[in-house]
Amino acid sequence: MLDGPRLPSASGRARSLVVLLHGYGADGNDLIELGARWRQLLPDAAFAAPHAPSMIPGFPPGMGGGRQWFALDQYDPNLLRRDPQQAAGIYATMQAGAEQAAPALHAFLDAELATHGLDGSRLALVGFSQGTMMALHVGLRRSPGPAAILGYSGAMLGADALKDEIRCRPPIYLIHGDVDDIVPVEAMFAAIHGLNAAGCPARWHVSRGMAHGIAPDGLQIGGAFLAESLRAKG
Repeated sequence: MLDGPRLPSASGRARSLVVLLHGYGADGNDLIELGARWRQLLPDAAFAAPHAPSMIPGFPPGMGGGRQWFALDQYDPNLLRRDPQQAAGIYATMQAGAEQAAPALHAFLDAELATHGLDGSRLALVGFSQGTMMALHVGLRRSPGPAAILGYSGAMLGADALKDEIRCRPPIYLIHGDVDDIVPVEAMFAAIHGLNAAGCPARWHVSRGMAHGIAPDGLQIGGAFLAESLRAKG
């Protein structure tokens, strides 16, 4: 079973659950700070940030984090620009990794919702980088679907299969830096295209001058989106 840091709701009464999915090479401690930043904006939300299921082989000890949702051995950040056809093959391998990691994440989400006595529609998923890939993969295949999916600096895997596998169409907001050299901003636009093809339109925002990270404007927009989406659930 996955585990990681948690924050209780600021109000002391959790009416929703926000799960934060970290990127490659980090762990849940990397994103739980987002919960601290959004706690007053989302006073009735509990936050949880699970550690990804496996360690990166050979990750230097003492560097902190070092976890992965799936391996990225063949990943090349410039391949999407240089050779989209070859990139499709790499993304297919990554999709297989996401599928392998998905059951453990589903189990974590179900357990956390049960702990708080919440229905799956009271869940919001937030991902960063590889965590965004997992948020989109898992979130769109849940029923009931989450109240919202917010993705930073990520991509979508399995766009071709999504049309047959999608089980819900929650509000989605994707946010990306325009000078991201780890996951190029083109990946966000490819995700928007794939989501549209599956009948799941998404909002998006480009943070100008931002590399692979979360800019202040992205943090503010994301928090407002979560508050809006969870408020719509009552």
